[in-house]
Amino acid sequence: MRYLNTLHRFIVLFLLMGCMVSCGVSKSLKEELDISQYRTEISERVQINDTTFIIEDNFLRKNQQGLWELYVTGNPLELGLKTGHLTQELFNEQEDFFIKKIDELVPSKGYQNLLRKFLAWFNRKMYLNIDEKYKVELYGVSRYASPDYDYIAKPYQRVMYFHGAHDIGHALQDLALVGCSSFAAWGDHTDDGKLLIGRNFDFYAGDDFSKNKIIAFIKPDEGHAFMSVTWGGMIGVVSGMNDQGLTVTINAGKSQFPLVAKTPVSLVTREILQYASTIDEAIEIAKKREVFVSESIFVGSAKDKKAAIIEVSPKNFGVYEVENSNQLICANHFQSAAYSNDKKNQKHILESHSQYRYERMEELLDETQKVTPKKVVDILRDKEGLDEKKIGYGNEKALNQLLAHHGIVFKPEELLVWVSSNPYQLGEFVAYDLNEIFNTAKDPKHDVAKNDLNIAKDPFLQSKEYKNYEQYRVLRNQVQDAIADEERIEKPVLDQLIELNPNFWEAYYLAGLYNYKKGYDRLALDYFENALEKEITTVPDKKNLEKLIRKIKR
Repeated sequence: MRYLNTLHRFIVLFLLMGCMVSCGVSKSLKEELDISQYRTEISERVQINDTTFIIEDNFLRKNQQGLWELYVTGNPLELGLKTGHLTQELFNEQEDFFIKKIDELVPSKGYQNLLRKFLAWFNRKMYLNIDEKYKVELYGVSRYASPDYDYIAKPYQRVMYFHGAHDIGHALQDLALVGCSSFAAWGDHTDDGKLLIGRNFDFYAGDDFSKNKIIAFIKPDEGHAFMSVTWGGMIGVVSGMNDQGLTVTINAGKSQFPLVAKTPVSLVTREILQYASTIDEAIEIAKKREVFVSESIFVGSAKDKKAAIIEVSPKNFGVYEVENSNQLICANHFQSAAYSNDKKNQKHILESHSQYRYERMEELLDETQKVTPKKVVDILRDKEGLDEKKIGYGNEKALNQLLAHHGIVFKPEELLVWVSSNPYQLGEFVAYDLNEIFNTAKDPKHDVAKNDLNIAKDPFLQSKEYKNYEQYRVLRNQVQDAIADEERIEKPVLDQLIELNPNFWEAYYLAGLYNYKKGYDRLALDYFENALEKEITTVPDKKNLEKLIRKIKR
């Protein structure tokens, strides 16, 4: 499979470099943190019921929509220890899911051993690029890591490595792990003139990885209190808002595979949330951190009453703001003047699905005269292509690719946020008021959310099309495995695959690919030509399909 070959390629490249052992690796593995200034013990965790745990006045609870709500306070070590202890089972389970995904991608034990050595080498300088307070917090979390994976790395190093996994997923575009969409509207484009921001976080590492989402409410001793949508073991921020009404979300840009890890972008955005209250302050923080992949940091600000995009990469930095407009859109390509001549970015715009999603957001926002939180959710859930074209469920050209880890809506000037519940961003969007959460007493046995402001689940969940799509995903995986293993597939199975998702080019392509590999050229050609009539996700996908058709016709 394409992503498997990609991983193998980079492992082999690493071997050719002859860098499996270095002084830098040894230093990073032997790093000793000074935690003497912090109290190193916390109170024991008390279990109230199966889904509620407390440590003093901090807690973890599961709400009625299936989202875990975490509230922790304290200095960096206390934040880490409390987070790790309260979420220990979720953290260990998340690590299980992540390692299982790696095992699927790299089933060979020999390659896995090389991959472990590669991780140690690749991450050898990460510890030099992470702020000391976040290293202390990571250490606190790592105290509750599972011993089952100590063969990969010691808990502290392992937790640090996992924070770079998001960035590596962005760099390995062939893995198709990411394809996020974000937009903002304000002024006369919203119903009350106030800033609204919506985003889909389309980071996919398997269904299990998205199962236990945590809505973390963090009140550090230093800096601003903030919320973020996260998962067990993760202290970085991919989507969040602080008590000053500053929001951050991250969208992948096109990157070369980096040769050394520096600052994970989720820790840059964590620092922004904790210490910035305006767009200018966010820019200053982003400027001083060295990242190792290309990323758009979408920032919304209650104080500035607008949004801007900070575009970072290992060798460049830009800021994109709109003039004479009350909306801002971000997909997975850069827009600032700093990247106007960037050939990699230009190629990405031409060949990927990023520009298509950008134009679809433009189209939907133009059709929506006055944006409300509910209308933001409607846009995030949109499954069609440009001009309402049926492009198949699961097509990455859609805003709703039916794989999102979460969707989120911010209303910064009122400190309101809505977070989607499973599945994908189709479940109920749960509302939270940060004014109440950070400024009033909380009872972990009662709702933290403002349920009267919730946005209902998508009616699509009750449709035949949704049930067909879920069946399609299962059958697609079976067909892909059968093709890879050169097993026989009966024609009715391939016909069913197409019937379950008739507008999606991929179904026809897989049916054609099976027949092509079996030497049934006439059948393969029919399927390939049908696929070519559909909305194909990327230019490379289309070129590959056209190449197969030419081969058969010759």
